[in-house]
Amino acid sequence: MQLSMHVPRRDDHDDNDARTPVQTETTPLIHVDPPAKTDPSMLHVALRSIPAVLLGSLLNILDGISYGMIIFPGTGVFADLGPMGVSMFFLSTTLAQLVYTFGGSSFAGANGSMMIEVVPFFHILANDIRAQIGEDHATQVIATTLAAYTLSSVLTGLTFFLLGALRLGTLIGFFPRHILVGCIGGVGAFLLRTGFTVSMRIDEDVDWGTLERVFLDSKNVVMWGVPLVLAIVLRGVTSRWNHQLIMPIYFLIIPLVFYIVVLSLGADLTHLREAGWIFDVGTKESEAWYKFYSHWAVSLDEDVDTDKELVAHGYSNLLSALFGTVPNYLVYVNTLLFYRVGGGTRIAGFLLGVATAALLVVGTAPIAYIPVMVVGALIFVLGIDLVKEALWDTRRRTTRTEYITIVGIVVVMTVWDFVTGVLCGIIASCFFFVVQNSQRRCIRSLHTGETAMSTVRRPSIQRAYLREVSKQTTILKLQGFLFFGTISHVEDTIRDIVDGAKWKHSPVSFLVLDLTHVAGVDMSSTEAFVRIHRFLMVKGVRIVFCGFEGDGAVGRALESVHVLGADDVVHFLTFCDALEWIENAYLRAWYLAQKSEVRSTVFAALPGRHDRGYDRVEPQALDMNMTPRRSYMRDVGNRTIANVRSLFTETEGQHPTEPLNTLIKAFSSHGDGDGDGDVDVELLKPMSKYLERVCLPENHVLWEQGDAPDGLYIIESGVLRASYKFAEHLQRVEESMVPGTVAGELSGLSGLPRNATVAVERRATLWRLSMGELERLEGEEPVLARCFLRLVLKGECGWVCVWIRGFRGSPRLFSCED
Repeated sequence: MQLSMHVPRRDDHDDNDARTPVQTETTPLIHVDPPAKTDPSMLHVALRSIPAVLLGSLLNILDGISYGMIIFPGTGVFADLGPMGVSMFFLSTTLAQLVYTFGGSSFAGANGSMMIEVVPFFHILANDIRAQIGEDHATQVIATTLAAYTLSSVLTGLTFFLLGALRLGTLIGFFPRHILVGCIGGVGAFLLRTGFTVSMRIDEDVDWGTLERVFLDSKNVVMWGVPLVLAIVLRGVTSRWNHQLIMPIYFLIIPLVFYIVVLSLGADLTHLREAGWIFDVGTKESEAWYKFYSHWAVSLDEDVDTDKELVAHGYSNLLSALFGTVPNYLVYVNTLLFYRVGGGTRIAGFLLGVATAALLVVGTAPIAYIPVMVVGALIFVLGIDLVKEALWDTRRRTTRTEYITIVGIVVVMTVWDFVTGVLCGIIASCFFFVVQNSQRRCIRSLHTGETAMSTVRRPSIQRAYLREVSKQTTILKLQGFLFFGTISHVEDTIRDIVDGAKWKHSPVSFLVLDLTHVAGVDMSSTEAFVRIHRFLMVKGVRIVFCGFEGDGAVGRALESVHVLGADDVVHFLTFCDALEWIENAYLRAWYLAQKSEVRSTVFAALPGRHDRGYDRVEPQALDMNMTPRRSYMRDVGNRTIANVRSLFTETEGQHPTEPLNTLIKAFSSHGDGDGDGDVDVELLKPMSKYLERVCLPENHVLWEQGDAPDGLYIIESGVLRASYKFAEHLQRVEESMVPGTVAGELSGLSGLPRNATVAVERRATLWRLSMGELERLEGEEPVLARCFLRLVLKGECGWVCVWIRGFRGSPRLFSCED
């Protein structure tokens, strides 16, 4: 029987009927008992539960014989304590059964049992105590061992109780599964070794002499060979016919056949007992179940604070400690069998508890007539099952490193001890975790700024300028947990960007480190960022962090090493905010080199709130002739932004008046109505009589998302901010619109509802073309109307291309919420 501590969730079961329904993929294996439902005939339920009680009792007998007999080591002062172990098994099982039956468990027919996985650790405790006290003080050794076993129940109960009371049960899922599987395999190997020692009644210590006795002595080969063959035959039968009753019936047949052979041969039981074929419990009289209390006198008075159902295991183990016995738990496999034969009621669970208590009271006299091969075969069967589950069933379900860890745990547990095996497994798991994660790609994407632009809607001439100068921006998106195994790759990648041939052909002004998908950083990573900051500072490259909060785990780690908060390091919450700041810096670098009257008008048009640091001007950005990078920015500006100034000088030798000035800035690079060259200024002059000047204060809401359109707006000065809400489960996307851009053009021209909420971020002056004036323009100036419509659509097409280019550059590259 394979034991499992997994219990289905309470909400997975909603039926208390003991009869097994038609099974489907969604049918729960065990049904939870509803709180307010009673059976009109308790006697009928009790009679119907008799088969389940008999099966449960048989399973408890088999477990008690196989595990109770090996609770203590089988040699030295513990040689005759097998019956005592059986009594402790039944006592612990009875207490657990009563706790679960009287409301401790959600399952009406829950089956409790002693916790068998602790047997190897019990042997370690017992042998250490015997070594410390000495074989000559048998009474003290046994009393101290019983006290240690009881203390394990106290600790187990408190652990279960705290996990349930504090609702920390999910923490168990964080323990590596393959380590648990390795421990299961170690328990299986322990049971196989115990099967040999129980079958031959020899010492557990393994040396060359022991191996000779086991494999070269014909009598011993027969003693362990018979139960091993019986176990293998049972596994062969159950592999072909899978039924729950095969195993109990099989082990009932073995002693029956054994005694038929004994009677037919006329063999003497005393001789068989001396030869090791049946157990010698040291006395022919029944040993009282409470005899182990005579070895020590300890009283544990635990004040248990009652809580919810999750603390049932805490109650049962603390109760076991109070009675001086071993830990216990709910056995899922036994419970499942119990349900399937009609034991899904509280009455059935109570009757099983009474039957187990009766087995306890009967005592250990029947053990003297149990063939050793029965217990040996049981232990071999369980050991084979657990080893098979750990080593064979997982060979294709685990990675190579996980499987190596499992095998290592089993080997270490078998050769040395269980504690060493668990520690080695944890160390190996940590080592392989570091190796595997260091090989994973921590750099999500690496690209230049020309493949991604912010959500600021800028004039076409500024977009053209930014598209070229953004080649000096490198964007590095990181992911996962940055630790000493992965940060070296990040550091080497950044060094490769600023060193060697790449730097000569593509120098970098800004390095954006997007940590949106970074779960955390360790101390080695923060120190690496210090080194990165130092060599970038020498190169004159500014670091722009984004994607995390300053008071979060990542922010605090970077601030602790004085990287975050340094004068030449900038931090923003989102990726779009970082791009917006960099674009403003590029624009400042150009306009600061121009005449003072140009500076004042442009700086007022740069978007971004003051508390984000958008208005900080970098000293190295003031001189366009300082480095080749600044010279490149100056040349690009001369080819793009300076073209607008040449248009102004060609307009009758003077700066055009409004709204013609705003129209030229908005459509200067879109060409005339035929699509080539600069905009036809003369053609746009008649537009003035159709536009209305509108001055709006800061925070004024121009329209809400879903409103009917009232026209389109051309921005002369100030900044507008649009907020898009595409779905309830998505965050809002914000877009800034600066002078020289058009707002509300698509809904204004199509007549569809507004797709965003637009408000004034900075006091703005707008030119509105209302719906009525648009109709009048189409009627009075059809040529001008077509030309204006083409210019608007070209501008919108250019803006959409910015978004599309961002997505083409890298999957999900431009998403502001990425």
